[in-house]
Amino acid sequence: MVEHTAEIFWERGAQDFLKGSYSRRHLMRFDGGAEVAGSSSPHSVPLPMSDAAAVDPEEAFVASLASCHMLWFLAIAAKRKFCVDRYCDAAVGIMAKNAQGKMAMTVVTLRPKVGYFGDHLPTREQLNQLHHEANEECFIANSVRTEVRCEPVYGDV
Repeated sequence: MVEHTAEIFWERGAQDFLKGSYSRRHLMRFDGGAEVAGSSSPHSVPLPMSDAAAVDPEEAFVASLASCHMLWFLAIAAKRKFCVDRYCDAAVGIMAKNAQGKMAMTVVTLRPKVGYFGDHLPTREQLNQLHHEANEECFIANSVRTEVRCEPVYGDV
């Protein structure tokens, strides 16, 4: 078993908490030392109680899936001797009511676009297989009930 940690820190200050007039901005600190400003989504809690410049949990969820997929893709591509030069993903998550009628991240669509170095380039079929294997191996995708889709963007970055 491997443990991963994140610390979340929020402080009320002089805000009127009981009337709901408090900022949702907080600090997320990860086990490697990185610190990121967090907040509720302005779609859930209106401004100025949310901070649109901070990362909200839904964005972090989408980024987590996209990052995990990319890391597996890179590992598998290297194993197959495809030299990846660049990788860019414009991932999107959709919030909607699930089968139980609760708001949930129902679909995450990954749209990775990969650039390569050299003459050994994957065919479209090989590229689809690389992404399929990355999705199968992704720890995060294997951890959630959300459907995770991958729609590669073909061509160089």
